[in-house]
Amino acid sequence: MTTTEVTHKVQLVDGKFTAMEASDVINALLDEKINFHKIHRLSMCEGDVLSDTTFDDSRLAQLIREKENFRAVYQEAKRAGKQLRINGVLKIEIID
Repeated sequence: MTTTEVTHKVQLVDGKFTAMEASDVINALLDEKINFHKIHRLSMCEGDVLSDTTFDDSRLAQLIREKENFRAVYQEAKRAGKQLRINGVLKIEIID
């Protein structure tokens, strides 16, 4: 697989957030990705019950772990009365 240079960037999130706001933003993003992989896995199995869903299964497990790991960061920031800075950029490349 040959990659080319980044052809487009999307500044998805950029700013300071209270712990609660950061929790809402991060959990909403993670929930969307979790739902994407659940639906993708379901659509693959709909036509073929024996479809290989290994990638979606592993991504689901990873995203659920990330959600759990973020909970600790959120709780620490909330306890300390701190804000969280979130900077999320999507880099899009055209590949072969």
